[in-house]
Amino acid sequence: MSPIGFIQDDLDLKLLVLYIMDRTAGPITFLQLFELALCDAGVDYFSLTQAVDHMVATGQLTREEDRYSITDKGRRNSQICQSSLPRSVRQHCDDNLIQVNQVLRRESQIRTQIIDREDGTTTLCLTLEDDTSPLLHLALFSPSREQAEAWSRTYQADPSALYLNIIKLLEEQHET
Repeated sequence: MSPIGFIQDDLDLKLLVLYIMDRTAGPITFLQLFELALCDAGVDYFSLTQAVDHMVATGQLTREEDRYSITDKGRRNSQICQSSLPRSVRQHCDDNLIQVNQVLRRESQIRTQIIDREDGTTTLCLTLEDDTSPLLHLALFSPSREQAEAWSRTYQADPSALYLNIIKLLEEQHET
């Protein structure tokens, strides 16, 4: 019985990974890569794990913490070999990348950082950027890490609410 899908072997899988990674808006987790690679029935978790590990070892991908990025070497290989993937697989990947890239762009524009202080308190840093410049950078004192984490989650859920409320407050103060 012949294998299911267009991805038939390790080389096909690596080409698929390079194609995906060359089109992501930023570093992605293995789970995100796996979900994107599932555009073809020939992909399985264990084969993908081996392929990604090999690609990191050969310098086509890099891993920083839990996220993977494509290197210049990987990008060159992707651009040379992308036509080897069937058009339907490339189209399916491109369609799936739209959602992932929206999430990645949002993550790059909305950031929080919690800095622990020696006295047990924390500083929560909130950043909001558009495509060209920072819109907001705010550092808040928090009495505990738990409080800072709660504030961080609230901010990440709706960063524009904080931004607009600050602008509104400043406008009200300016008018009086």
